Amino acid sequence: ATIIMTTSLAMKLGLAPLHFWLPEVLQGVPLSTATIIATWQKLAPMSLLLLTEQKQNTNLLMLLGALSTLVGGWGGLNQTQLRKIMAFSSIAHLGWMTVILPFNPTLTTLNLLLYIIMTLSIFVLLTATNSKTIKNLATVWTISPMLASLTMMTT
Repeated sequence: ATIIMTTSLAMKLGLAPLHFWLPEVLQGVPLSTATIIATWQKLAPMSLLLLTEQKQNTNLLMLLGALSTLVGGWGGLNQTQLRKIMAFSSIAHLGWMTVILPFNPTLTTLNLLLYIIMTLSIFVLLTATNSKTIKNLATVWTISPMLASLTMMTT
């Protein structure tokens, strides 16, 4: 039962190998919905994993986490669309959180909080500048230096 629950939460979080939906969904939905999917939607599954971490299969969490970190890192390398980059970043970050979870749940909680703050600040920047690609993001400093500075400080 624990393995089934962990697998279903991994799918909800977008952990590899159940991550295939996340990049395409973040690319296809409106930016406000993508922000919610990338931040708010991670709270409930991570909370359930944190509450049940003593009953979790450590090997499964380590496997899901390591695989997600690799897939997230490699998957984002050739991307030019900012939302897909954010999706693969999310997969990698949540992979690290899953690896840390069995050993230090407090650190996982802190990491989740920092992930949400950083991701939210990037999505605010994307919303304010209407940027969709890396090329568009290169001109943010000329459009809004204050917003670009604040985003750099929060990430």
